[in-house]
Amino acid sequence: MNTKSILQKRFEKLQRHTRALEEYKELIDGLLIEKNIFDPWVFNTLQAQERAILDAYLKRFASIQDFLGAKIFPLLLEIAGIGSSKMSDVLIRIEKEEIIDSLESWIELREVRNELEHDYPEELKEALEEIKYCVNRYETVQNYVQNANEFFKRFA
Repeated sequence: MNTKSILQKRFEKLQRHTRALEEYKELIDGLLIEKNIFDPWVFNTLQAQERAILDAYLKRFASIQDFLGAKIFPLLLEIAGIGSSKMSDVLIRIEKEEIIDSLESWIELREVRNELEHDYPEELKEALEEIKYCVNRYETVQNYVQNANEFFKRFA
């Protein structure tokens, strides 16, 4: 299987992740109409299935970012004839190709997400602020996916 075929299959998988993320985002938006789920007191009164929506959102959010970084970005550069072996080089080139808006934004998303994976829910107020950050960055991640897909189509 060649690189383009591999990327095509990976984009199909990524599309399933992004559809699920979109569905969870819609559910979160619905919850936010009813109550401020990012308030610690309100969060503690949420039903298990409401909390599960946040967990599922974060899982997909993290999966998309991991998948882009590890499975999509290096191959995009490969099909474009841009060689990079180290992840830091890959991200710098991906930024130059305007697939991500900035390296700083990408790193900040990773750091917040990593903190949530390790600390949630021990420091509830901070964790809720980080969850809110991830929910508010939904469009950013969707843009990264769209930009990567458009870049791929130029070389497919």
